[in-house]
Amino acid sequence: MSAPSSVSFEATAPARQGVFSDKARLRKVLMIGGVAIALAVAAYFYLTGGRYVGTDDAYIHANKLMVSTDVSGLVAEVDVHEGQTVTKGQVLFSLQKEPFQTALLTAQAAQAQAVQDAESTRASYQAAVGQMNAQRAQVRLNQLTFDRYAALAKANAIAPATVDQARGALQSSQATLLSLQSMASTALAKLNGNPNLPAEQTPAYLKAKAAADEAQRQLDHSVVRAPFDGVVSAVDSLQPGTLVISAMSAFTTTSAVGLIATKNMWIGAAMKETDLTHVRTGAPVEITVDTYPGHVWHGHVDAVGQGSDSTFSALPSENGSGNWVKVGQRFPVRIAIDEKPGDPQLRSGMSAVISIDTGHRRLWRMMNGQ
Repeated sequence: MSAPSSVSFEATAPARQGVFSDKARLRKVLMIGGVAIALAVAAYFYLTGGRYVGTDDAYIHANKLMVSTDVSGLVAEVDVHEGQTVTKGQVLFSLQKEPFQTALLTAQAAQAQAVQDAESTRASYQAAVGQMNAQRAQVRLNQLTFDRYAALAKANAIAPATVDQARGALQSSQATLLSLQSMASTALAKLNGNPNLPAEQTPAYLKAKAAADEAQRQLDHSVVRAPFDGVVSAVDSLQPGTLVISAMSAFTTTSAVGLIATKNMWIGAAMKETDLTHVRTGAPVEITVDTYPGHVWHGHVDAVGQGSDSTFSALPSENGSGNWVKVGQRFPVRIAIDEKPGDPQLRSGMSAVISIDTGHRRLWRMMNGQ
C-alpha cells in the first residue's frame, strides 16, 4: 500500500515546481510593470502639469477710509452706528452749524457792502467828472479875465492889484481842477478803469464773494457724508460734543468714522517669483476663502507688481557681504473678484487661497523648446 503513495508524490513534485516558477515569473512581471506604469503615470502628470500656480499667502482687500472733515467744530449728531451699511452720500455725522452760519452771514454782509462801495465809487467818479467840467469852464473864464487885465495893465489903465487878484483867481481855479482830476482818477482806478464796470466784477466784490463761498463750503462740510458705499466702523470714539479738528490743521486724522467698502473688493497675494513665469494679466483665477470652505469664487489677474515686496523696504535683503544667501522673492499680485449674486459676504482681511490658470503645460513648453 505504501509503494503507490511514494510514486504519486514523486509524480506531482515537478508539477508543483512549475507552478512556483510561473508565480515567481508573474510576480517579477507585475513588479516591473507596476513600477513602469507608475513612472509612466508620473511622467504624464508631470509633462501635462504646470498649468496652475497658486498660493495661500493671499488676503481680501477693500477700499477703506477714515472719514473726517476739513473744518473744525463740535459734533452735534452722529447718524450711524457700528456695523451699519451706508450708501454713498448718506450722512455719517454733523457738526454744530451756528459758527459756520454766523461766518456765512458775515461774509454775505461784506459782499453786499462791496456792492454798495462800488456804486458809491461810481457815483463819486461821475460827480467828479461833472465838477471837472464846471471847473474847466471857470478856469477858462479866469484865464480870459487875467489876460484882459494884463493887457490893460501894460497901458497903465488898471491898477496892478487888480491884475494880481485875477492871477490868484486863475491859479486857484487851476489847482481845484487838478484836485478834481485826482479824485476822478482814484475813483476810476477802483472801477478797474471802466466807469461802467458792474459791481459784481470789482476786486472788492470778488474778494467778498470768495469769502462767502468759503463760508458756504465750510457750512456744507459741517455735514459729513459717506464718499462711497460701505460698512461703518470705529464709531464709538465719536460722540456728540466731541471736538473735531480739521484734517488740514492736524497732522493726523482725528475724530473720524471708519468706512470699509463692500463693492469692488480684490485679493492681494504675495507670489513666489518662480511661479510668475507664465502669469499674465487677465488669467482666470479660482478662489477659496478660509471662512467659507467649499465655496469657490472666480476672478482674474488684475495686475502683477513691477517690484518685489522688498523693493521699498527700509532694510533690503540684498547686501554685499561674503555670507550672502539668495532668498526667493515674492511679488504682489492683485486679483479682481468676479462676484455673483448669492455669494457669501466677503470682509476685508479674510484669508484666501488662489489658483491661477496660466494655460501652459510642461510638455507644450518642451515641444516648443521653452
